[in-house]
Amino acid sequence: MPILTPVTDVDHDLIHQNLISPLDGQRIELNSENNTKSRKKHGYEYDAIVLGAGPAGEAAAMKLAKSGMKVAVIDPREQVGGNCAHVGTIPSKALRQSVFNIIGMRRDPIFSSFTDNFQIPLNKVLSKARRVILSQVNTHRLFYERNRIEVIHGWGSFLDKHTLQIEEPTEEGTTKTLTFNQAVIAVGSRPYRPDFLDFDHPRVFDSDKILQMDYVARKIIIYGAGVIGCEYASIFTGLGYVVDLINNKDQLLSYLDDEISDALSHDFRQFGVRIRNNEEIDHLETHDDCVVLHLKSGKKIKSDAILWCNGRSGNTDSLNLEAVGLTANHRGQLEVDKTYRTAAPHIYAVGDVIGWPSLASAAYDQGRNAAGFMVGDKHAEFITSVPTGIYTIPEISSIGATEEDLTRDQIPYEVGQAFFKHLARAQIIGERSGVLKILFHRETLEILGIHCYGNHASEIIHIGQAVMKCGHTLEYFVTTTFNYPTMAEAYRVAALNGLNRIF
Repeated sequence: MPILTPVTDVDHDLIHQNLISPLDGQRIELNSENNTKSRKKHGYEYDAIVLGAGPAGEAAAMKLAKSGMKVAVIDPREQVGGNCAHVGTIPSKALRQSVFNIIGMRRDPIFSSFTDNFQIPLNKVLSKARRVILSQVNTHRLFYERNRIEVIHGWGSFLDKHTLQIEEPTEEGTTKTLTFNQAVIAVGSRPYRPDFLDFDHPRVFDSDKILQMDYVARKIIIYGAGVIGCEYASIFTGLGYVVDLINNKDQLLSYLDDEISDALSHDFRQFGVRIRNNEEIDHLETHDDCVVLHLKSGKKIKSDAILWCNGRSGNTDSLNLEAVGLTANHRGQLEVDKTYRTAAPHIYAVGDVIGWPSLASAAYDQGRNAAGFMVGDKHAEFITSVPTGIYTIPEISSIGATEEDLTRDQIPYEVGQAFFKHLARAQIIGERSGVLKILFHRETLEILGIHCYGNHASEIIHIGQAVMKCGHTLEYFVTTTFNYPTMAEAYRVAALNGLNRIF
């Protein structure tokens, strides 16, 4: 299917107001009042249904409900929150924080003698994550109740363009149908599972199943060095595991600024992670007490378990997309235009199911903006600028261009750097590594990119993001007083460092 883009021979102001469909140029309803009239006219039960109760689905449902639509959210789990709350972002980041705390204790001379030889089973470490999940579920459940959004628990699939069948998760397996005027597909994704691996084996895991690991292992293979693989490499190394990280590319997270990628590789090796670049799986032997990974290069690696982190697939296979005239790609993903509309004019798609950037933060904004386009909000926009947030230990976050991008595009730039080891706050809290890089135009001082490696990077990046969004130059950081001591002070240090390079 070709990539869907707005037509160019119509008034784009009308597109933003939802007066004209960007797919076919046909007029559609302007706002929720007209949508409700259309629903009643055609006998639909709901103005809109949202498939999925994760961040993308929740944001879409809230925006639609606040715009006066009658909305239903369909999700197979008995609790709201989606994969983000139950098996993805929330549990993995809560787990990461617990491991970070353990590492801090081991580094503190007061506690190190008690923790040096102390291995903790993963299910024990996850006890905090379970409390966080419960709190998140209760919080988001209240959001739906306050906005009078009906949440229906069951598996949804399309019967025709305006009818959905729901299979409820009961022993009887009862089904019911509902009708709708418009729909938002926000069903998320799941770990990609190749057929040649037996994920029912107790020593073979993916990023969902790993959260159920109930035994201590001394060695683990992580296959796939993307974001999830690198995050779990940090977690298991922090728990004292020996980690083999298998990467099918020539460097870790190659889309990052090279210096940041190199810093991560350096710290991983310092912590004992064995990084194996440019390797691919041939086959896997599974035994009762171990696994043996055979690589195409001829190498063999024996370990207590393997964690497969090589891609994700959209959860679209059970939706019966053919009934609404849609086809997903080989990864279960749907293509959308710049208003998040699919090839079916009344159906939108957001979140992991449309691919990049596959982040909870972006998914929420995508859901809210897709609903905005549906109800004619002139402020709705297509999300293109998203900060990366990688929760390795230390964290990585960036926004804007890399040095490689600017060099390729022949843009005259300069670099300002602040190393965390020189900051008073970092010394107080015991940070050992980290750097903030600001890339800026050497003539106009326009900020072109910000890259941060170190703990708290995912928070620090938003200061630079806000300054870039407001159109300020590098001089903003020099003329602004920062609290002292703080990690935010790194911006002033990096700005002064960069200005000193200008001649």
